[in-house]
Amino acid sequence: MRMLHLGLRVTSLERSLAFYSALGYARIGSVPETGYGSLTMLQLRDDPFVSLELVHDPARPVIDIGAVNHLVIQVDDLTATLAELATRGVTTEPPTEPAPGMRTSWLTDPDGYRIELVQWPPDHPAGMTAADFA
Repeated sequence: MRMLHLGLRVTSLERSLAFYSALGYARIGSVPETGYGSLTMLQLRDDPFVSLELVHDPARPVIDIGAVNHLVIQVDDLTATLAELATRGVTTEPPTEPAPGMRTSWLTDPDGYRIELVQWPPDHPAGMTAADFA
């Protein structure tokens, strides 16, 4: 098994699409009407798969985001990413280094979901492994 994607309920599809497009996501398809609302599939430009689904139903705006703590997006160069996001009007928090060589920064989407940007140390695998907790 592997995780395919995360679905986030959004209040305004247009506002959320603008925000996630500024982060580097591309809209690759949609399912117009389901029991949950319309589903819009997004993928990051260097990722071959959908990783985020925006779920929108005008009758069901986002009221509580408490069930989602945060999303994490890996970046190759945090400094360059933050500079690019600033040119797109995306506000980020100052970067920190929570572990040697690991850099992070945080931002918030239009519905209040927190997003962590992570730059791994050189030679770190592309994702988290058991070695990160040894």
